[in-house]
Amino acid sequence: MKAAMTSTAQLAPLAEKPPAAPPPAQQAATPPAAHASSPVPGVELSPALVVRIYHRRTKHRFQAYAASPSTLDWDNQPAPFRHYSGAPTVLLPLLAEAPAGSPLQDALAAPYAGLTEPRPALAADLAGLGALLQLSLGLTGWKSLGPDRWAVRANPSSGNLHPVEAWVICRNFPGLADGVHHYRPEDHALECRAADAPGRARGGPRLAIALSSVMWREAWKYGERAFRYCQLDVGHAAGALRQAAAVLGWTLAEQPGVGSASLAARLGLDRSADYPYRRYQVSELEEPELLFAIGTDGSRPAAAYGSELREAAATACWHGTASTIDPYPMFRWPVIAEVAAASRREDGDAAPAQALPPPSLRPQPATGASVAGIILGRRSAQRFAPDHILTRDRFAALLQAIKPHCAAPWDALADVSRLTPVLFVHRVEGLRPGIYVFVRESAAAAPLLARLQQRFAPERVAGLPPELDLRLLQEYEPVQLRRLARSLHCHQDIAANACFAVGLLAPFDSRIGAEPAAYRSLFREAGLIGQVLYLQAEALGLRGTGIGCYFDDPVHEALGLEGESYQSLYHFTIGMPVIDNRIETTPAYADRAAAGTPAPSAQPNRESPQ
Repeated sequence: MKAAMTSTAQLAPLAEKPPAAPPPAQQAATPPAAHASSPVPGVELSPALVVRIYHRRTKHRFQAYAASPSTLDWDNQPAPFRHYSGAPTVLLPLLAEAPAGSPLQDALAAPYAGLTEPRPALAADLAGLGALLQLSLGLTGWKSLGPDRWAVRANPSSGNLHPVEAWVICRNFPGLADGVHHYRPEDHALECRAADAPGRARGGPRLAIALSSVMWREAWKYGERAFRYCQLDVGHAAGALRQAAAVLGWTLAEQPGVGSASLAARLGLDRSADYPYRRYQVSELEEPELLFAIGTDGSRPAAAYGSELREAAATACWHGTASTIDPYPMFRWPVIAEVAAASRREDGDAAPAQALPPPSLRPQPATGASVAGIILGRRSAQRFAPDHILTRDRFAALLQAIKPHCAAPWDALADVSRLTPVLFVHRVEGLRPGIYVFVRESAAAAPLLARLQQRFAPERVAGLPPELDLRLLQEYEPVQLRRLARSLHCHQDIAANACFAVGLLAPFDSRIGAEPAAYRSLFREAGLIGQVLYLQAEALGLRGTGIGCYFDDPVHEALGLEGESYQSLYHFTIGMPVIDNRIETTPAYADRAAAGTPAPSAQPNRESPQ
């Protein structure tokens, strides 16, 4: 692959607010008619080097943000929903349609605290599939402020732009044709994109969920850094799917042996004629991301293989033409396509599943919230109360929640124990303000601790449960720490007013050198951690917000980390939210309720959230 590298862009938090006012103009994108040139013309770069170059050029720096659009047309944003004109459609049952006293209603009303415990598997039918998708990727409400109106979903997304699209692949599943179905979250429906050839439906029922990314939805606003956010969003979606599957007593597992090209073929993403465009094709294309096999009987599902996906795609009957995402894109970002190509996965034998310890049996702080209430009521905080002090037991529960174990949601992805959190602790009961490192997994953290000990003398925090290894790196005066956190997070108050902020450090050089596709999986692990923090914070009466806008190397410098052995991939904040009562909330799927179907209730665990 030839390099095509130029400049660098801007980002925003993983927040569900409408993009109300344009950000300050950053460096201009590559003009539509021009492409960046290779550092060495005619020289092919290795995939690992392409990934490294992309990561370096998309860092935010004090001197300049990564390259993003110099202007935005706020009246012509990319379409938030895609559909396939001409594809047969099936409306999925809504959660509120489940009869009172039914197993599904009982599962939705169960306490959130028991989500990691085994549950009886619910029936594999359209009601169960509808519940899986609504709890993970469906709409949870509509927000409005003045003339602006926007949807919020169960899965969070950078800038609420939602690049992730979901697909159902099924065989012998009640109520659905065998084949590939695209999920439409705006009306909670499936449209049949590909009907499998007769005679292929041998054996018992099989169900899989695939994810793809419309990367232009993020690139429209965030420019070159958008590929990072798409991978974070995929990680959030993976966590949301696994948590929803756990509610139903189903299992869900990534299929790492299926390569990107095979998944693209099965989903029809390589059928370019089905994705018409007006100005630039890049705005309409979708990138294959992940395939998950679903175990609807509670057992680990059978593995899928790239060859069977390609064979099914070759003989399927295809339906529909994709709707337009952005008819008139103003910019192009060639480096996104390059890093996508460099980080794709080939078909092959997957490594053995990672061995993880059992989940902790330690009692969590009491909360009476139902699992459906927490999942559907989750929101991103826009502001935090700067004087709220987080109790030690709730802080410990948040740390405990992100320790990987062999139950949901950590068993969704192939490898989930590589990242180590660094915490900027502002106001936690019994803890001195300062920077801490949390040993989330001892083997992964050991090399990082050795690096940190070159500058700091880490001091283990006493008074926490023995399995929680939290170490103080450096104490700060409260005002000094707030200034540091605000500066490192693109001068955002939300990082200074939170009870604490988290930065997720990943082993970078070694992983990318061994497997460039690890670039995606590292960000996905970060997104999965963020998803766990979102729901755990909600269950504890708090709120979280993902932050993608931070100054990369200044964060590393604050920790004494040089080179690229470790890189910070995602930041997150938790605190007590300040609710903006100007924003109105209306139910999701109210149009179907008006037609005779009750709208689902989010059952929030406190006052109506943003």
